[in-house]
Parts: sequence; C-alpha cells; structure tokens
Amino acid sequence: MPERPPLIVAAATPLAPGGDALDEAAIWPMVRFLEDRGADGVFACGTTGEGVLLSADERKRAAVVFRAAVRGRLIVHCGAQTTAETVLLGAHAREIAADAVAVIPPPYFPLDADALTAHLLAAAEACAPLPFYIYAFAARSGYPVPLEVVARVRDAASNLAGLKVSESPFLKVEPFLELGLPVFIGSEPLIPAAMARGALGAVSGLAAAFPEVVRAALDAPDTAAEARLRTLRSAMETHPFIASVKHVLRRRGVPINPDLRAPMRGLTEAEGAALDSVLGELDPAPFDEG
Repeated sequence: MPERPPLIVAAATPLAPGGDALDEAAIWPMVRFLEDRGADGVFACGTTGEGVLLSADERKRAAVVFRAAVRGRLIVHCGAQTTAETVLLGAHAREIAADAVAVIPPPYFPLDADALTAHLLAAAEACAPLPFYIYAFAARSGYPVPLEVVARVRDAASNLAGLKVSESPFLKVEPFLELGLPVFIGSEPLIPAAMARGALGAVSGLAAAFPEVVRAALDAPDTAAEARLRTLRSAMETHPFIASVKHVLRRRGVPINPDLRAPMRGLTEAEGAALDSVLGELDPAPFDEG
C-alpha cells in the first residue's frame, strides 16, 4: 500500500490563444506547480482536460508531453466516441510508457451491458499490460457503468486495476466500493466518506487548481475537510468549472492561457472578478497567489 493516499490530479490541458491548438510549453510549469503542492501524479486528457474535444493526434501529443513532464504517476484517459479511437489511444499510452489507462463509456449512445463490456475489454487489451481503470461518471457519459459490466471486465481482463468513480451522491459510490477493487474518488466532497469505506485515493479535478487543499483532505479526511471541499467545489462551479480552473491557475502564477476548446469558453472579465471575490471570502483562503 502507498505511504499516503494517492492524489492524482485531473489536470487541465493548456491551449494556445484561441483554444485551437495545444500549448505544449505550458504543460511543464503546470505539472511542476501540481507536484510541488502534493500531487502524486496526473490524469491527462480527462474531463477537466477537455480530452473528448481534442483530436486523436492532439491527445497523443499531449500524452507524450505529460509523460515527459510528470515525475510521478501518469494515467492517460483514452475514452473516446468510438472503440477504434479508444483502442488507438490506449495502445499509444502503452507505447509512451504511461503508468495506466482509464476509459469512460462513450457518450451520447447508451450502450447495453454487452456492448459496453466489449468496448472496455477492447480498450483493456489495447493498453495491456498497463493497468486499466474503468471511469464511471454518468453525468458525463450519459449513463452509468453497471456493476455487471465491471464484474465481466474483471473476469476477462487481467490488467483491470480498479475504478475512477466520479458519481454522486455517496449512495451511488457505495456499490463500487463493495466490489473489492481499488477505487479512486472523483467527487471531492465525498473523499472523507469514501476513504472511511476503503477508497484508495482521489483523481481530482478540483486539485487541478487547488492541489494542496485536496492533498490535505486526503491526509486528514474529516468533517472539516469535507466542508471545505464542498464549499470550494461550489465556488468553482458558480461559473464554468474548467474555465474557472484555468483562471485560478493564472492567478496562481502558472503561465496558462484562459482559452478552452470551442464550443466551451473561458470566463468573462466580470466572471473572473466574481470568482476572485468569492474565493477571497473563504476562510481560510484556499491559495496563495503565485
């Protein structure tokens, strides 16, 4: 077992002005910022990383740069709309020596148990022998991962290493904790309850902006930590969350552009000022600037 519960940051993806291309140079200082504040690794090209809005070539290139920059563990999210692209990305993650691969169910078309099992098994095979994680987040995929599917993948894929579960409320997380597989929690306010039930650690989008806050909650997962995480997550969701993450990173001295990949958008000047005001009123303040 790790000496401390691992914090894997679901990192933002730096983009060039306009959001139409990667900003590779900005990945390096962003990763240093995260690791210097308690991150044990990075979850690249996930939800916070705008992964499904990037082309396959962009996702592969981002994974290469993250692999070079990350000193800890790199989990590459390879979930895509088609099985073919998911397999392509999973095989690439293996080729660049990522530490693990995660896959969310393809959005838009709800897959039945047979189709989803086949999709996940193809992804697991493509990245083998890398550890493979099933990513459960019905709010983004549009439908849940049935426990039956997890069991079938576990029986057929020797490299299934666990789950990233971003469901909420906790009643929707509990069944995954009872499967006997390692579970990374994605909804930060649920970290204390999940850790008490045996969760391994967190893959956190909130940590993309506030790694030290989530690190502290993992180290001391008590009711005070839960309240702080809930308050901070609520503040960051007052406006579009990923845009808020990039805004906060800039405020904290990370040289990242505010741009997102269209059709998503960055914060307006008024929204940024409002977020700064809300965060500034929190006690204790969630971050140092710079």
